[in-house]
Amino acid sequence: MTAADTRLVHTVGAKAIEWLFAHRDGFRLEPDVDPETGFLERFKPVGELALICKVLFREGVAGSRQADLARRLLDHAWRDVLDGGRMLVRGQRTEPISPIPFETYIPFRELGYDQPELERAIRLNHRVTGCSALEVLPVRRLGLSAFERRFGLVPNLPEDEAFRRTWLAREPEPWTVETRVGYDITHTVFHLTDWGEKPDGLPASVARYLSQWLPVWLDDWLDLERWDLLGELLVVDACLPAPTLDAPSWEGFAAAQQPDGAMPALPTMPEGDPQDVFDVVYHSTLVAAFASVLATSRALGRLTAEAPA
Repeated sequence: MTAADTRLVHTVGAKAIEWLFAHRDGFRLEPDVDPETGFLERFKPVGELALICKVLFREGVAGSRQADLARRLLDHAWRDVLDGGRMLVRGQRTEPISPIPFETYIPFRELGYDQPELERAIRLNHRVTGCSALEVLPVRRLGLSAFERRFGLVPNLPEDEAFRRTWLAREPEPWTVETRVGYDITHTVFHLTDWGEKPDGLPASVARYLSQWLPVWLDDWLDLERWDLLGELLVVDACLPAPTLDAPSWEGFAAAQQPDGAMPALPTMPEGDPQDVFDVVYHSTLVAAFASVLATSRALGRLTAEAPA
């Protein structure tokens, strides 16, 4: 990846953060909704925002404005959406064995925010059989084990055993990948590498498998214009010990981004009520910021290493 390519990649992330900040009111809860219809589901965008901002601060390649907007986004989410974490406590009381409040809280905690009452509930629930017995997809169980470790708890299921239950651990035939499996692959990599922080968290055979087949999957989803999954696969590439930083994939991804920074999930931007549009594209825009930060960091590291002494 050339210096010009790196600038293009960095610009994708900068524009994505601008859009997310401009539309920060889209990160909202619906506290009066019937719990059976999904009160906790609205925590998901807030937790994802915190995860991506944590990566942005960790990698240290964001510009000053990008970093400032990310911090203001986090403060808004914690103070105005989560009410200083009190809404997470309410969510935990609403569904005591749900992992969603816990998953949402972890990146905030790692960034210096705290909610002692929630922490007490997390430690108590960790001892409840219903939590460890909760039936979830293997990749979700791997994520919960990783979050338990990061919180300081002994995982209910050891991470290596949780990984062995995932699709990616089996290294299946690459042509059997479809959209749902694609997301399972990306999140398995995210959890194994702590969201790109530890590329050596990938087993060597899995890293080789991904290095061989990821270029094919990137080409497929670029051709399909499935921007959300393509963005996640670009993150996976940046998590590899030797990322390709594929220029054609990045050029296509950048071209799909809207002038205001929004990244469509599918070939075209949705239309309609702004809140509904936010709900469709916030994730793909967060993914654009995530992919940009990691790929920029890897590209700058490579350029530095290749520079004449």
